[in-house]
Amino acid sequence: MKISVLKERRPGETRVAATPETVKKLIGLGHTVTVEGGAGTVAGFLDAAFTEAGASIAGSAAEAASGADIVFKVRRPEPGEIAALPEGAALIALMEPYAYPAEELAALNAKKIAALSMEFTPRITRAQSMDALSSQSNLAGYRSVIEGAQIYGRAMPMMMTAAGTVAPAKVFIMGAGVAGLQAIATARRLGAVVTANDVRPAAKEQVASLGAKFIAVEDDEFKAAETSGGYAKEMSPEYQAKQAALTASHIAKQDIVVTTALIPGRPAPVLITEEMVKSMKPGSVIVDMAVSQGGNCPLSKADEIVDVGGVKVAGFSNLPARLPADASSLYAKNLLAFIPLITAEGGALTLDTEDEVVVAMLLTRNGATVSERLK
Repeated sequence: MKISVLKERRPGETRVAATPETVKKLIGLGHTVTVEGGAGTVAGFLDAAFTEAGASIAGSAAEAASGADIVFKVRRPEPGEIAALPEGAALIALMEPYAYPAEELAALNAKKIAALSMEFTPRITRAQSMDALSSQSNLAGYRSVIEGAQIYGRAMPMMMTAAGTVAPAKVFIMGAGVAGLQAIATARRLGAVVTANDVRPAAKEQVASLGAKFIAVEDDEFKAAETSGGYAKEMSPEYQAKQAALTASHIAKQDIVVTTALIPGRPAPVLITEEMVKSMKPGSVIVDMAVSQGGNCPLSKADEIVDVGGVKVAGFSNLPARLPADASSLYAKNLLAFIPLITAEGGALTLDTEDEVVVAMLLTRNGATVSERLK
């Protein structure tokens, strides 16, 4: 198969969907790879490195995609990029499926593109190596604490000196999924006193294992607050009110708060109200990781730091892009792990499969929208 890797064009997107390492492995599997010139430059992967790995370098997106069986991207293509895709090709990317504009979906179907969304990778054991949401969230959780510590501007660990003692920072992580757990681990490594919460009962043990204290209203609803796929359920208004009261009393004492709560296909739940923000000490920091889906704090704004009475509310819409080399490497390996599922004997593309992973990820095919979740 011919696999094409296109350059990302969205503002602030620094990642690339292949690295010289994965290109070499794809070629070893019998595929040919064409990379659009400059696609990996910002992430530190120069055209020369891709050439050395065996890839061809193309001067434009249209040239790179010409004749491609599969097109790799990090983010879904914009309307102008769809025009460059060959008719009937497979497109694999983080497609942001729940927010996909109808006209762009129609444009994919007009070209009979088989679009596969990396967000829809099932959370099953054999698909773990393909789970791009987890690989990117892991880095995002790490980076959220680094960004929060930088904005906070004070020391994170306790320091006992001849001039006096510096108290450790108090860090509260709201949500203990993949991103939250990495945020907890990072804050602990930096020496902070860490607390965390989550609506999923299984998270309590995970939080404790990382040396943080678990904060939650542990009633009957809490005990049943996880889907079979491992995601958090949306909680009742009654539970949210009880949790908000507990959070309000706890958050006023914190130096850094990181919010990570997302529900697939829905606006991010509000975890921190304006009143809670105003109860915090001047100099405190909130890092809202859910800002791209409306935010866990109504005061956060995408890619801005808002000052509310001395409390900094930071909204980072694309934290993995702040670690482009590692984010690209992990994402490229996710794609590499997925390729065998759509490769027939002899290396040809095949989507005629009952494989549950492929079926779950397919959004469009042969001119029609096939994903039940999108329908």
